[in-house]
Amino acid sequence: MAKHDPDFQTAGARPSAGDCLPQAPDADFARFNLIGNSPLFLRTLALIRRIAVSDATVLILGETGTGKELAARAIHYLGARRDAPFIPINCGAIPENLVESELFGHARGAFTDARESQPGVIAQAEGGTLFLDEIESTSARTQVALLRFLQDHEYRPVGGSARGADVRIIAASNADLETLAAHGAFRPDFLFRLNLLSLEIPPLRVRGDDVMLLAETFLLRYAAQYQKPARELDTAAVEFLRTHTWPGNVRELENFIHRKILLESGSLARAEESRSATAGAALPVDPLARTGKRFREARAQAISDFERSYLSELLIRASGNVSLAARLCGTERRRLGKLMKKHGLTRPLVRARRRDDG
Repeated sequence: MAKHDPDFQTAGARPSAGDCLPQAPDADFARFNLIGNSPLFLRTLALIRRIAVSDATVLILGETGTGKELAARAIHYLGARRDAPFIPINCGAIPENLVESELFGHARGAFTDARESQPGVIAQAEGGTLFLDEIESTSARTQVALLRFLQDHEYRPVGGSARGADVRIIAASNADLETLAAHGAFRPDFLFRLNLLSLEIPPLRVRGDDVMLLAETFLLRYAAQYQKPARELDTAAVEFLRTHTWPGNVRELENFIHRKILLESGSLARAEESRSATAGAALPVDPLARTGKRFREARAQAISDFERSYLSELLIRASGNVSLAARLCGTERRRLGKLMKKHGLTRPLVRARRRDDG
């Protein structure tokens, strides 16, 4: 990470940065916020075009913040289903006992609170595309139900009768699904059915000067949104943008520029660097460090140390995916999120630590 925080100058001279900015992005993809001119990213966009003209199931892979949902939207709106609905759903955000009702709907009287029939997202996406994000967080039971739908495009609402649907399925994950399948955490047959067409979105750190083009785009966007003066990148900013590893990818870069436009403090990168360096630091675990404390205080400290260590390793194992981590440790996603917040753990930080250890 860069050792200094860049300042963003008001419009005027642009020392050296102007030579670094690539040409304007492809307009067809820029409207989906898929922006970049690096050879690797252009190959990704070309593959999206080819996938869009087909009607097969697609599995999109990539780290958090790379733009998996943006790619799914591009596939939908560049294809023949563009005039029908695009329905996105985050599988990790649905309580396990409501997943089937959310996906397939339910008939009146199917359960206690089912006072009337309710269509699921599959019915809502009729003729269009259903985007299933964080597909790795689905249970084995849900995977079986989705597998049957993928096989014959028929489903059964909870408490209802079987019916058909004309819906394209696009799924996405930031986890290694093959490894999960090998360890019994994901159904192999479901993975095979999903992975008919596969698309991997490259992380920002391997996309070269795309970071400069994206930064310029976000600067212009947020300056216009907040009616701020047009701003330019100076040499220090260029150095920072190029050397930072961006573990949160495009989303992290956009948030960084957004804060810059709002605050103009010139200290954000340094503050973030300090947080990244200290948030993952281990707390003392030596029992001698607790000498002199009351038993209750020492026990509370030991529990806190254990929680932090356990959560750090759990999140690394789950590649930073909170839904998967919750499943692996047998707790609710909401409770796990509260524990992460309590100990200052974030998914980008966890991934950065894993790369450093590797």
